[in-house]
Amino acid sequence: MKQLIVSSLLMCALGLHAQDEWLLYPGGATESNQIEAAEEHQRSDFVINITKPRMYYYPAAVNPTGTAVVICPGGGYRGIAVEKEGIEIARWFNSKGVSAFVLYYRMPNRHYEIPVKDALTAIERVRKQSRQLGLNKKRIGIMGFSAGGHLASTAGTQFTSAGNRPDFMILGYPVISMKGGITHAGSRSLLLGNAPDTTLIQRFSSEDRITRRTPPAFLFHARDDKAVPVENSRLFVEALKRNKVEGELQEFEKGGHGFGMRPTNPETDRWPLLLESWMKKQKLMK
Repeated sequence: MKQLIVSSLLMCALGLHAQDEWLLYPGGATESNQIEAAEEHQRSDFVINITKPRMYYYPAAVNPTGTAVVICPGGGYRGIAVEKEGIEIARWFNSKGVSAFVLYYRMPNRHYEIPVKDALTAIERVRKQSRQLGLNKKRIGIMGFSAGGHLASTAGTQFTSAGNRPDFMILGYPVISMKGGITHAGSRSLLLGNAPDTTLIQRFSSEDRITRRTPPAFLFHARDDKAVPVENSRLFVEALKRNKVEGELQEFEKGGHGFGMRPTNPETDRWPLLLESWMKKQKLMK
């Protein structure tokens, strides 16, 4: 009985723990994406019809560095590949002393302001509770894959305050531009609609939103990606450099799209090691 009490007290002292659910808006969001269908797992890895924005907390497993990453899984703005581009990534970060939050952001359903609001709210929530969690409020970044990479790059270029500005970005085979000929058409349609005007296209083309306040970024992309052309990542890094912001792009000859962290080929299997090296240079890992 005594041991049970001690364990309970320890859990209370630690507060949030692995896979705790954080609702982004405990009182409910003020706007709706107007998706009426129930949230659904189409398969074990893919969740659609997300209307309840939330994130799940995965604390660092060993040698905590104080760094944290909000992870935005991809899915073409239709859903999220939560295992391959969320949980598996979080667990890798945990093994490196980095805490992670897997974000279930709302699907836009052509309400383009909704996903970025969720991403920025997630950053702000983590920063506000950083002391309680033993995190460094100046080492809170965002990561995204594919359309989730577009969301992460939007958060990194359209933050509205110091509180919701990510300190770094990690973008895996990201959609960056909304411009014809380079964008991912399905992601653009679900975010902006079928016929967005020029102003809206430019607003959500992240390569056009970079300033000297944009946080540093690490990107990786395969040259044979037929879903999201590698030019997306190239444009982003070129714009970072023009604005004297640290940016690194790792290109792989082969790999296609959507490889996550699962073994696919010797080239793309290297990106976690390359990311680890970059994060150490940025003093985000030990």
